[in-house]
Order: sequence, then structure tokens, then C-alpha cells
Amino acid sequence: MKRIGIWAVVLLSLAACAQADEVTLKNGDRLTGMIVRTDEKGQTLLIKTDLEGDVTVKWEGIASIVSTQPLHLTLKDGETIVGTVATTDGKFNVTTKNTGEVTAAKDAVVAVRNDAEQKAYDDQIQRLENPKLSDFWSGVVDTGLSLTRGNSATLTYNLAAKAARVTKRDKISVYTTAIYATDDTTPPSHTTAHAIRGGIRGDLNVSDKAFVFALTDFEYDEFQNLNLRNTIGGGFGYYLIKNKKTQFNVYGGGTFMQEYFSVPLDPTDPTSTSRKSGEALGGEELATSLGPRLTWDERFSFYPNLSNTGQYRYNFDTTAATKIKSWLSWQTTFGDHYISNPAPGKKSNDVLLSTGLRLSFGKGVF
Repeated sequence: MKRIGIWAVVLLSLAACAQADEVTLKNGDRLTGMIVRTDEKGQTLLIKTDLEGDVTVKWEGIASIVSTQPLHLTLKDGETIVGTVATTDGKFNVTTKNTGEVTAAKDAVVAVRNDAEQKAYDDQIQRLENPKLSDFWSGVVDTGLSLTRGNSATLTYNLAAKAARVTKRDKISVYTTAIYATDDTTPPSHTTAHAIRGGIRGDLNVSDKAFVFALTDFEYDEFQNLNLRNTIGGGFGYYLIKNKKTQFNVYGGGTFMQEYFSVPLDPTDPTSTSRKSGEALGGEELATSLGPRLTWDERFSFYPNLSNTGQYRYNFDTTAATKIKSWLSWQTTFGDHYISNPAPGKKSNDVLLSTGLRLSFGKGVF
């Protein structure tokens, strides 16, 4: 009985080996298990083994592969071949279910996937072609805090957040910034800064380089006596640079601006607490990776007033972030918002400089 048990174990082991894929390396080593996939660039191959777990090997170091499971081979021309695979003399010999054996040159193959990975890949492509509104969101939350106690008692806190949903055909952006500061050194406590800005923008690609957009922005600033500034507008833009590391675009269009103040704009007219005007819009936007850990983005928007010529405003915002972990960075932000005709007695510039932590989610570049 003991011998029967031993032989049963041996036969089962041989059966398992017979059903396993085999990868032979150029140094003579052999790996048996399940071929999973190549990476996105087709430079490495992932094999799931029983003893070593997941093993990744460089494609250039592989001498041959033999699969007992069907593999999906994607060629440079977009064709996909499905079947069990054996390589000889730098060629893939694929035994397909319907057309028999098909041969493909090794350098013509850009991706290899098993059934499960191919299904996941096809599902991802389907999501890209027909995404839901909840798909593909990514974003960041920036925080900064300054606190003093003792001979002085001050608090400054700023919070900024932005999120974007990017697909092949469109982009939705949501963004907000808030700053709040108090000084309790000399009673009574008083606020020294209180401003909130935010907005939504949608971009629709009309070609690989050109897009149209629509936006609405909101702004509140206690120390400009500004209860609300609402800007609604749109226009068109063009990507001067668009690759994985850098995106740089210019844009232009028009807006309609509504402002509501807590004080009269004309001291002789107590009802003059609001104004509305048409504006032109021009600007540029840059987002780039300066290294494996450093990113930088900036945006400049210029609004010449068309209803009251000679007046104008501009917004300039820029952020540099150094990655600590994949989800955590240290950021420094500078912003300058200018209006040529502020409320009476108020300055034209509002400048913000802050630094603090950045929390990230998704795979967006900001």
C-alpha cells in the first residue's frame, strides 16, 4: 500500500508538470508554472510558479517557451493569434483551434496574455471606449497648516483639491482652494484671511491636438468684500505638447462674469453692489514630470473686460510636488489673482504661498 501511495504522488506530480507551461532561459534555467502576461512595453514576462511564486524575467533573456494553456499573442499590425505556443528558431508556433498551426516572428509579437489577462485587457478597452461617469477619476488633496502659541496666537490653514476624469475623448475637471487665517494675539480674535475658490471645467477633444471647453468658476473673498464672483464661459484650445510626461496647451474664448459685493461699488449709490460684464479669455496650461519624483503644473488665464474696456483680471497658479510615496507628496503652491477694478479701498492683488502635504488617488498627472 505504501508503494501505491508513493507512485500515486509521483504520477500526480508528473501530470501537474505535463499541464504546466515551461520557460527556458538563455542561461539554461527552466521555469514551470503558468505564463500570465508580458508588461505594457513587452519587455518582461510574468510567470506564476508553484515554488517561487510570481517570477518576472526579461524577454530578451528567454530562449524558448512552451505553453499547455492557450495564449493570446498580439502582433504589431493589431492581429491577435490564440492557441498553445511553442517557440523554435526565434519564431512562435501557435496551434490554434480553428486554423491549425500559425507561425509568427518573435519580433512581431508585442504582447502575450493568458485567457484571464486577455479578458481583463478587453474589459479595460471596453471601459475606455464606453466609460461610465464614475470611471477613471484621479486627483489630489493639498493641505497646509501654520500655528503659533505663546507670545503670539495665530492660525493659518489652507486646503486645495482637484480631481479629473480623463478619457480618450473628453476630460472633466473639478477644483477648489480655500484659505482661512485668524489672529488671537490681542483680543478680540479676528479673521485675517478668508477666501474660497472653485469650479468645474469640461474639455471635449475634436482631434488629437484640438479641443473645445466649457467652464464655470466661483469665488468668495471676505477681504475683497466679494460675496460671489461667478464666471461662465467656453472656447477652444490646442495641445502644443502632449505625451506621457508633458502636456502643454493654449486656449482662448469668452466668458460672462457676475460679481456681488457686500459694499457699494459707487459711494454715491448704495444699490451698486453688483456688476456684470462680458470678457475675452486667453491662457495656457502646463503639467509635466521633471523627474521620477518631481512634478510641476501651472495655469495662467487672462480676462480682458469687453463691457468696460481697459479693465482686466488674471489668475496665475502653480504647484511643484515631490513624491514621498505613491500616494503622498510634499507640495509648494503659489497663486496670484489680480483684478484691475476691485471694490473701493481694496487692493488689486491677492497672493497665496503655501506648502504642505499632498494626498493622491488614481493615476492622474497634476
